[in-house]
Amino acid sequence: MTTDQSSTEKLREEILADAGREAEKIVMRAKQDAEALLANAAAEAERLRQERLNEAGAEAAHQNELILATVPVEIERLRAARIEALLATIYEEAGEQLLVRKGFEYRETVIALSAYAIRRMEGDTFVVKLSDADQAALGDALAEEIAGRAGRPVKITISNAPDISEGGVIVEDGEARQVWDNRFLKRLERLWPELRRQIAAQANFVPKTGSGGNNP
Repeated sequence: MTTDQSSTEKLREEILADAGREAEKIVMRAKQDAEALLANAAAEAERLRQERLNEAGAEAAHQNELILATVPVEIERLRAARIEALLATIYEEAGEQLLVRKGFEYRETVIALSAYAIRRMEGDTFVVKLSDADQAALGDALAEEIAGRAGRPVKITISNAPDISEGGVIVEDGEARQVWDNRFLKRLERLWPELRRQIAAQANFVPKTGSGGNNP
């Protein structure tokens, strides 16, 4: 081998060696860059995951607060519904007891209801309407007993009306211009708002207040 050939071969080997070393450096830097990218990606993924968890936790806490805020409202709604159901039951039972005339003396009640109406009406002539059965059962002296409770001289006629089967009376003046309906269920319906208030107050369903006044 000549000197020139030897020098050329040595230069080629050095170039190849340099290229190999440079390639190794490139590969090493690529690996390091890849590892850094992977680490950054993992850190970003963890950050996003934690952010989503925090958002989900905040939303869950908010939803929990909303739910908890509705609890007192729902409790009060259920309580009010229960009270209304109890009062409705009382109303129905009161009506049933009136219809079967339980717990009171019927003749005395008819006299009191008739006199109560007459004392609040003008005039001196009145018609007290009863059911056929009541008119027959209570007798002719009923008109005189009612007049004795009227508080002033009045003339009373007892008449019958087929629409008083539930019990009680309807009182009219002589010209039927004034009418006082004291049939039992009608009177209960008329008095119920005040009775309902008193029952609710006595049962501590609502705060107690003064009476709403006299009801007819």
